[in-house]
Amino acid sequence: MALAKTILLIEDEPSMVLGLSDALGFEGYRVVAAATGAEGIALANTESPDLVVLDLMLPDTNGYEVCAALRRTLPTVPILMLTARSQEADKIRGLDAGADDYVTKPFGLGELIARIRAMFRRVDRAAAGPGTLHIGDAEVNLAGHSVQRKGRTSALSFYEVELLRLLHERAGQAVSRDEILDKVWGVEAINARAVDNFIVKLRKKIEATPDRPEHILTVYGTGYKLVP
Repeated sequence: MALAKTILLIEDEPSMVLGLSDALGFEGYRVVAAATGAEGIALANTESPDLVVLDLMLPDTNGYEVCAALRRTLPTVPILMLTARSQEADKIRGLDAGADDYVTKPFGLGELIARIRAMFRRVDRAAAGPGTLHIGDAEVNLAGHSVQRKGRTSALSFYEVELLRLLHERAGQAVSRDEILDKVWGVEAINARAVDNFIVKLRKKIEATPDRPEHILTVYGTGYKLVP
């Protein structure tokens, strides 16, 4: 019998912790909870979670700093950020810090669970895919969530890997932002501008000159295409 996947919940509101722990436990997940950022980082090191649900507003620090710290030690683990903020700039900042997705409070439990299921489906699919991709003079290690170029190694988040995988499967073809959202995130998760933000991050890690890309190209009015 397979072991239950472990979800690390970093949230300081007791009623939220209780409700999410019960709901996720009912879905068959093992939940470990932390009420502060420091406690969450410590639990991440001892529990080796399969996914992190991280609140943006914490009593000792903010979720951006916790997310960045978690990403350094858990480079391949999906991070779902909970935020009460509706400003797009705050959501983009969360993605920049290393979050893979976000849910804005208040949210329905069904929506959150659907996001988590979609993230785990993509983890399972990624494990069955090819090991490496070559894009220009960069070598992408899909299993290791890293890219090496000119002797420099950069970490890739879970959804950066999945975005590269999709573009590589459709190499030379334009892929729309809507299709990227559907195929990579699988639910109505983030908006098209956030996809653009992921592209900018990937170009910085793969392109020789990120502001004049040769491999991850914009198809104006449509989306993006990859020229390996």
